[in-house]
Amino acid sequence: MTATLQKWGNSQAVRLTKEVLKAAQFRENEVVEIIADETGIKIRKAQKIETLADLFRNYDGGYKPTEWDTGAPVGKEVW
Repeated sequence: MTATLQKWGNSQAVRLTKEVLKAAQFRENEVVEIIADETGIKIRKAQKIETLADLFRNYDGGYKPTEWDTGAPVGKEVW
């Protein structure tokens, strides 16, 4: 199948036929993930996050918060 990129507002869009969606087992209003790189664009079903544990499954605890100095006030943001 081929398709044409068409203007849609300030973006470009490709319409997917009913047959293509059926072959990919996509449903209307299903959340998808779009991956783009120099080779092309891939659309796949988004992974569902079931629990908070799922959300942090790959978290290794490596984040260490730090403070930073934004400098002295320059206007009336501090009274």
